[in-house]
Amino acid sequence: MNLFERYLTVWVGLCIIIGVLLGQFLPSVFHAVAGMEIAKVNIPVGVLVWVMIIPMLLKIDFGALHQVRKHSRGIAVTLLVNWGVKPFSMAFLGWLFILHVFAAWLPQDQLDSYIAGLILLAAAPCTAMVFVWSNLVKGDPYFTLSQVALNDTIMIFAFAPLVALLLGIASIAVPWDTLFVSVVFYIVIPVILAQLLRRRLLANGESSFKRAMETIAPLSMGALLLTLVLLFALQGNAIVAQPLVIAMLAVPILIQVLFNAGLAYWLNRRLGVAFCVAAPSALIGASNFFELAVATAISLFGFQSGAALATVVGVLVEVPVMLLVVKVANATQTWYVRARLCN
Repeated sequence: MNLFERYLTVWVGLCIIIGVLLGQFLPSVFHAVAGMEIAKVNIPVGVLVWVMIIPMLLKIDFGALHQVRKHSRGIAVTLLVNWGVKPFSMAFLGWLFILHVFAAWLPQDQLDSYIAGLILLAAAPCTAMVFVWSNLVKGDPYFTLSQVALNDTIMIFAFAPLVALLLGIASIAVPWDTLFVSVVFYIVIPVILAQLLRRRLLANGESSFKRAMETIAPLSMGALLLTLVLLFALQGNAIVAQPLVIAMLAVPILIQVLFNAGLAYWLNRRLGVAFCVAAPSALIGASNFFELAVATAISLFGFQSGAALATVVGVLVEVPVMLLVVKVANATQTWYVRARLCN
């Protein structure tokens, strides 16, 4: 993890401050940017999201799916947590904390929107930063690659129906046309473009591909931070008026990350999976594709929505919480390997 990635939370915090200040002094500029949309998909944000996502998707080799059998138990655990537990546990935690525990301190007209943002955050497994987390626990790189490739494939088909189902359960109106456009715009098209570009770059050799990745990788985080400036420029009034909102939204996110990581870690140990697979399995099971969540929340509910703010809080807590999970996994390796030594 490079210096920039290690202190991502610091940069996110600075973007929050910059965004809030710019929103106070230049409100008309940012409202004009928010109005640049087609089918409720904001064009400037769409471009930024492509810059965010495509460098990450370039790392994914969908040909790695053939390795699924080699790690079948670890794969099964992660799939169960990612698609069968995490979105539903987040929907429950959102209902519990947003509609009950913190309801009296949150803007009443944004309660459903906050829950929607939390659901969007949990409905898509992380596809990029998990490579960093896996490396920090000395995880099996082939497991991580095959798991991410499989998750990305599933996400193309399952993200929209799953989000629609959970938003329906939460009694939130589902804008089907916008959701469909968002999935095509933020998943299908970037996946296709990334794979075509990946093939083109690899045709020039592995070393050329690595050099290209080193060149474009910083663009991804830069686009993310610029998107955050835009978000907080429009969310500034709400944040200034109620600064505790971010802290309250962070509570269910923190709980669900620790719960899902712990569940995946425990299930892998029970099944006798090697630590070098179980540790990245727990990390993949807990982390979120926050870039997609932010983009979809903006498309579905708008820049100034509680949903957009909730997904941005996910960005704010992602790095420190995942580093905590990494530390716990490494600290408990001795306990874990009593079940099965890592090969």
